[in-house]
Amino acid sequence: MPTVSLLQATSYEPQYLRSSLETLLEPLGGMRAIVKAGDRVLLKPNLLTGARPGKECTTRWELVYVVAQMVRDAGGNPFLGDSPAFGSAKGVAIANGYRPILDELKLPIVDFQGKRYQTIGAEFNHLLLSKEAMDADVVINLPKVKSHMQLTLTLGVKNLFGCVPGKMKAWWHMEAGKDSDRFGKMLVETARTIAPNLTILDGIIGHEGNGPSGGNPRFLGILGASTDVFALDRAIVEVLNVEPSRIPTIAAAQQLGLCPKLADIDFPLCTPASLQIPDWKLPTRMAPIDFGAPRVIKSTFKHLYIRFIKEPLAAYSDR
Repeated sequence: MPTVSLLQATSYEPQYLRSSLETLLEPLGGMRAIVKAGDRVLLKPNLLTGARPGKECTTRWELVYVVAQMVRDAGGNPFLGDSPAFGSAKGVAIANGYRPILDELKLPIVDFQGKRYQTIGAEFNHLLLSKEAMDADVVINLPKVKSHMQLTLTLGVKNLFGCVPGKMKAWWHMEAGKDSDRFGKMLVETARTIAPNLTILDGIIGHEGNGPSGGNPRFLGILGASTDVFALDRAIVEVLNVEPSRIPTIAAAQQLGLCPKLADIDFPLCTPASLQIPDWKLPTRMAPIDFGAPRVIKSTFKHLYIRFIKEPLAAYSDR
């Protein structure tokens, strides 16, 4: 029975947040049950864009700050990593208020642009994941609660798509975005391959409406954590009162036997029913996952992907 820890939290003030996170993680054994001395610990926030600071499109710096401190207190060595669709991870982080914590904690930040691994499994064996993410001793996933015009909601599983390097994500939107079921399965397989050791969900203030960036902030007052990212996503869907079948990642995880039934999840603190938000705003319109790109653009992108990414990687692997 997976454990999902849910908690009411009303402030990002660091001392308050530290106390909230310690309470949140206590049923999971605390941070020391996740991080051991000497571990290299990837903190994977949602660093979507630097273009809309204050709109709650990204994981708040305060959460990253406190989690990084807790990792260090447990003896780990934290670093940040992401691959924004536009701009660098550091640039997006700084635009969203991260500079003071990067300077104070001397926190390294990595763009997932360079060394790559292939995923396992036949269907998506040409999807490349970041070697920096795969080589981390511990992965702590730090998603934001957001509505999403392509996937209805984006939570913990979708946040791990940021471990796909750089502009390759755009190709996968076009390649796997022909139907939402296949795209959802690709995201689930990505999350299963990365296998985050811990997911802590930033839901004190979410982003509702036409997300992932075109909506508006919404106070929720929620933090969530689990060592099972699929169980946590299932719980948050219940909190937001959204039908699970509407979320491609939830539907795919259920089909693959990875998403537990709500009755099979242990909630040692708050239950989803006690935190339920009855009027969360989903997108008013949905956008195609493959961006609705014309065939010629898709064909050109596929050619460039094969020519400059897939073939060189295959040649390198054969050496």
